[in-house]
Amino acid sequence: MFRFFSLAYITSGFVAVLVGYTSAAAIVFQAAAAGGATVDQISSWLWALGLGMGISGISLSLYYKHPVMIAWSTPGAALLVTSLPGIPMSEAIGAFLLSSVLITLCGITGWFNHIMRLVPQALASALLAGVLLRFGLDIFVAMESDFTLVGLMLISYIGAKHLLPRYATPLTFLTGVVAAGFMGSIETVQLEASFTRPVFVMPEFSLATLIGVGVPLFVVTMASQNVPGIAVLRGHGYQTPASPLISWTGFTGILLAPFGGFAFNLAAITAAICMGKDVDSDQGRRYMAAIWAGIFYIIAGLFGAGVTGLFSTFPQELIMAIAGLALLGTIANSLNNALKDESTHEASILTFAITASGMSLLTIGSAFWGLLVGLLIYGLVSFRQKGNYSAK
Repeated sequence: MFRFFSLAYITSGFVAVLVGYTSAAAIVFQAAAAGGATVDQISSWLWALGLGMGISGISLSLYYKHPVMIAWSTPGAALLVTSLPGIPMSEAIGAFLLSSVLITLCGITGWFNHIMRLVPQALASALLAGVLLRFGLDIFVAMESDFTLVGLMLISYIGAKHLLPRYATPLTFLTGVVAAGFMGSIETVQLEASFTRPVFVMPEFSLATLIGVGVPLFVVTMASQNVPGIAVLRGHGYQTPASPLISWTGFTGILLAPFGGFAFNLAAITAAICMGKDVDSDQGRRYMAAIWAGIFYIIAGLFGAGVTGLFSTFPQELIMAIAGLALLGTIANSLNNALKDESTHEASILTFAITASGMSLLTIGSAFWGLLVGLLIYGLVSFRQKGNYSAK
């Protein structure tokens, strides 16, 4: 019980939520506004997303004893920004429900689990490294605009990694907050401490909206979010069954779509923050950090826009630096695992490069295309090796 209150677990969970909200909450605001949502409805979206992510993550982490984290679909929210203008909110809710039903069916039928079993560990690691690379590079992008703040955080991180490796992330974050405070970089905002009231919207179903919004939302969420989400778990050695996780995210969406929970999926980047060796040297105990993240998500949901406003007080450079530093170890381990086997080098490096590029094709993100190309190359190499063996 006392171990649950470890500073490493609490800080890792908080940093994961901080990174999640500060990097994508603005897109959720835009998506809700694009659908004509009122101020109360926008707050309801944050309520639904926060509670959905928090309760689901805590439940799954406790059940499997693995650090499972649920997130909203950031690419899905970006898609909604351009897809929802002119569409009534009731029809948008209908499209959210369709997407969640399709996600649930993917889990129940087990086809997603079968596909992920075909992905070699090397490609999963390469995919993970490609997804996370941008965050590692952002440390030095942030240093360009605020050398003192990020420089102090980097020094703190290096020192803590050698002296107190388990507490490297919390000490680095504390250094950043204190330094930003002394430098006057933390903004002062008026915060609302009131509970958010959920707003129910009765769904309506329009064929055009279901096809134009619901189906693309499903495809983007599965390809750009759930595939990397499973890769993160596999890359850290967790063989959590994929199908139940996918089913759970879909069912959560079905329950919360009328309140604004447009799409739920497995977290990738924020989940990786709770899975590294810095959280705990014992892989079997890292799920406690994911539980703390779930608790912070629930708090964020209950207080809606007020918590989002609190997170926005931190300077962007601090967020970029702590996210990148917290993920450096995971990036290094992923690259090491991806390139261990010489027979998968070509497939792994292409998976990594395409994923890291951030390209988008047919509204589907780079993670999907990186994995697809990697699997094709892996299949060709395997076929050629079998052919050579048969010839002998």
